[in-house]
Amino acid sequence: MDKVLLDTDVFSQILRRYNSQIVVRSAAYLANFGQFTISAVTALEIVKGWHKLQREDRIQQFVSGLSSVEVMVMNLDDFLLTGRISADLERMGQPIGLADTMIAAAALQNNLTLITGNRSHYQRIVLLGYSLRLDSWLNN
Repeated sequence: MDKVLLDTDVFSQILRRYNSQIVVRSAAYLANFGQFTISAVTALEIVKGWHKLQREDRIQQFVSGLSSVEVMVMNLDDFLLTGRISADLERMGQPIGLADTMIAAAALQNNLTLITGNRSHYQRIVLLGYSLRLDSWLNN
């Protein structure tokens, strides 16, 4: 088992403990690595979701739990790669949104497999020739 980057959809499911397959896989991962790794973009997306629902209590709970999570911040190289990927996707008429492009760039720049429930979405980046590794914690 290698260190991975969790996409927002997977990390959200871990937090909610909604899907038993993800609960089992995440527990095994946590036992091996001691913490999850997410992009700062995932933190942004989760806070945005709770704020839209006016759930400041859930934001505070989420922020409190981040002390046990590795949150990867982006640097200039990550942003430059994000720009390239985003432009390539737009040129092909298959944009996936800036947040997901940023998460993909973080995985690529850090040589991490991206764990996502939306592999077909990120597969667009792979089809452009980027070496993004994708995996799912569902049905594997």
